[in-house]
Amino acid sequence: MKPSSMSQSISEKHWVFATSVDELEQSVSLQFRAEGKQIALFKTAQGYRACDNRCPHEGYPLSQGSVAGECILTCNWHNWKFDLNSGDNLFGGDQLRTYPLAVRDQEIWVDITERPYAEQREIIENSLHEAFDDHEYDRMAREIARLIQLGDDPLDALRLAITWSWRRLEFGWTHAYAGMADWLVLFDDNRLEVGKKESELQLVCLLESVGHIAYDVLREMEYPYTEESCNFDEESFIKAIESEDESNAVAMIWGGLQSGLQFEDFEQALSQAALAHYNDFGHSLIYVTKAGALIRRLGMTIAGPVLISLVRSLIFAAREDKIPEFQAYAPTLEAWNREDCSDMPDDPDSGFSLQHWRKFGIAKALQATLKCRHVAADDLYEKWLTVNALNLLSFDIAQQDKVNVSISGNVGWLSFTHAITFSNAVRKQCRKFPQLWPQGLLQMACFSGRHVAFTKTEYELDKWIGDSRGSKCSANEKWIETEFDSIFETVMDHGQDEYIVSVHWLKLALAVKEEVAELPEPKARILMAGLIRFLKSPLKLKQTRRSAYQARLFVAKQ
Repeated sequence: MKPSSMSQSISEKHWVFATSVDELEQSVSLQFRAEGKQIALFKTAQGYRACDNRCPHEGYPLSQGSVAGECILTCNWHNWKFDLNSGDNLFGGDQLRTYPLAVRDQEIWVDITERPYAEQREIIENSLHEAFDDHEYDRMAREIARLIQLGDDPLDALRLAITWSWRRLEFGWTHAYAGMADWLVLFDDNRLEVGKKESELQLVCLLESVGHIAYDVLREMEYPYTEESCNFDEESFIKAIESEDESNAVAMIWGGLQSGLQFEDFEQALSQAALAHYNDFGHSLIYVTKAGALIRRLGMTIAGPVLISLVRSLIFAAREDKIPEFQAYAPTLEAWNREDCSDMPDDPDSGFSLQHWRKFGIAKALQATLKCRHVAADDLYEKWLTVNALNLLSFDIAQQDKVNVSISGNVGWLSFTHAITFSNAVRKQCRKFPQLWPQGLLQMACFSGRHVAFTKTEYELDKWIGDSRGSKCSANEKWIETEFDSIFETVMDHGQDEYIVSVHWLKLALAVKEEVAELPEPKARILMAGLIRFLKSPLKLKQTRRSAYQARLFVAKQ
C-alpha cells in the first residue's frame, strides 16, 4: 500500500512507511525493508510493536517468532526471548533494537532514526562487557564487529579488555596479555580498509585477544592492589621485587607513571628483575618485551594496568634456579666476572661443536658458557639459540605418551618452544642492556641442559624444510616468506579450542620469523625446521593417565 499524501508531512524524525493497519491486523506479524534494514512488525496485546527482523544471536527472522504474555517475543531458533517494549534480552544475550512506531490515518510508520553515537557506543560497550564476563565467544565477535562498524578505533576492544581484566589476574600476567601483543603484530599486517578478507583477519586478531583474556579471568575476583604511590627508584624497585614486596613495587610504578615516566624508563629495571633468577621458565622476560609492545601500540592509558599486573607476575614467578636441578646456575653467574679467562679459546666452536654442546646437561652447559664468556655475546647467543633449535627439531614426541613419569619429567612441546621465545626476548633485552647478557646466556644454557634428556640423537632436517617436491630449500629463498604466509594463515583459522595452543603457535612463529632474519643460512634452516615440525606434530596437553599415576604415587608416599 502506498502512503497517503497527508502522512508525508511527518518529518520531525526519519519516519518510513511500513504497512497499513489492516494488513498487520490480518497477518499478526510481518516484515518490511527500509533503507537496508529489515524490520519486523507485530500485533500484540499491548498494541503494535517494531524491531529488527534479524535475531541478534544468529540472524533468524523474528517475524517468524512467537509473541505471548507481556509483549515477549521468542525467537523459535534458539528460544531467545526479548521484551518488545525495551528490547531487553531475557535470555541474557544481545539486546534487540526496537523502533518507535506511529499510526496515522490507518497507516503504520516506523522511526528508523539512527541512535546518537554516544548511545550506540554505550550499548556496544555494555554488551561486550557482559559477553566478556561470561566468555561468550560469538557474542564478543559480534560486539567487536559492531564497534568497528560504528567507526571507532578497533583497538578500543583491547583497551577495554585490559581495563576489565587486570585486577582479576590472580597471579598477574598470563599468556593472554602476551598473546595480545603478538596478535597485534598480525593485526597491523592487514589494514581494515584493504578489503573484506583483511577485515575478517583483523577481527580474528581482536577476538582472539579479547577471548583469551576473558577466559583467563572467568569467575575471578578483583585483587585489591595498593593505591598508594611513591617515587620510582630503579635500585629500590629491583630490591622490592627480589624481596617479594608487592605493595612497594606497585607504589613505585604508580608514582613513576604519575610523574610522567614512560615504559622505557621502567624497562631496564623490569628486565633486570625478570633475569635476576631463572624466572618462571623464561616467562618473566618474555612478558617484559610484550608489555613494551602493548604500551607502544595501545598507548599510555593502559600502561598502569599492564605494568602493575606485570609486577605481580614478577613477584609470584617461580625462581627455578633455587631448586636442586639448577643449583649450578648461581655460582656460575657469580664466577662470570671474577675468573681469569686468558686461557679460554678464541672461538666458541673450538672443541665445542653444536653437536657436542647439545649433549650437555645443565651443569656442563653452564660451564661451557662460562668458558666462552669472553666471546662476543651475539656469537654465543647465536650458538645457544641454534642448540635450542636443534632440541626443538629432535624432541622425542613419544615422551608425550609415557604414563609412568615423575613430575619433574612433565616436559612437552611447549617446554621446548619456550626455549626459543625466551631466546628471542634475551636478544632484544640484552642488546638494550648489555650488562644482562650473562644472565640471558646462562639461562639459555639451562633450557638446553634441561631438555637434552628428552631429545633423540638423530633428527630430520630436510623432511621439514623441503618444498612440495621434497627438494632442499635455502633459508634465504622466497620459500621462507611463502612458508610464513602459510603458517600465519593457519594460525588465523587455527581451530584450537584451547587458547594456550593457538597462542604458542603464534608466538613461536613470530619469534622464529625475527630470529631467522638474524641467523646465517645453515642455522636459520635448523630453526625453521624446528618450527614447522612443532606446528605439524601432535600436541598432547592433558595427561589423564599420567596425572592419575602421579597422584596415586604422591598420596602413597605421604
